[in-house]
Amino acid sequence: MIDTLILESDLSKYDKRLRISPFDPKMYICRGMIYFKLGRLLESLQDFNKAEELNPQLTPYLWQRGITYYYLGKYSKGARQFELDLSVNSQDVEETLWYYLCIAQLENSLTAMELLFPINHDLPLFMGEIYQLFAGKLSVENLLYSLKTQNIRDLFYLNLYIGLYYEAQKDSINSFLYINQAINYKIDDYMWYLACLHNQLRRKY
Repeated sequence: MIDTLILESDLSKYDKRLRISPFDPKMYICRGMIYFKLGRLLESLQDFNKAEELNPQLTPYLWQRGITYYYLGKYSKGARQFELDLSVNSQDVEETLWYYLCIAQLENSLTAMELLFPINHDLPLFMGEIYQLFAGKLSVENLLYSLKTQNIRDLFYLNLYIGLYYEAQKDSINSFLYINQAINYKIDDYMWYLACLHNQLRRKY
């Protein structure tokens, strides 16, 4: 479902731009994201690291690197990245959930739930319900019952995070099924490519 020809074309464009501007950290972040979409994780990580090297002030904003760490199995580094991200944006729900996901792989889902960063403001209903799932205050069944939506973007994120929640619970079958369902709701979003990569890497299940 991924159009690799378009991604390879985008990659070529950034290669050319970086030959002209080899010290532009934002260019490395953009290329690193393309590498990630293509499943070239080590090259993705190298570009995010290069961006940080060129501008260390970017460190707490490199959430993309945290995700790359996760799929490289570098969960400790991923958790540290999201912890740094949350130090400058403590109310970011998705980064809070990714911190949980890293800890769940390092330890277990119970420890991850205990260490889940609190959100101290009212969340939009959709993300608030997903946060409650990860916090152990809502079941998947109740989440699906309470959220009635036909919005494709919402349906994508709902299935993605339920799938990731199941991965944290070591339920590989349900994780694969829900993330595969998320992929069916194709949206123009970095996280859609993440979903495709996730099930590609977990296909052994």
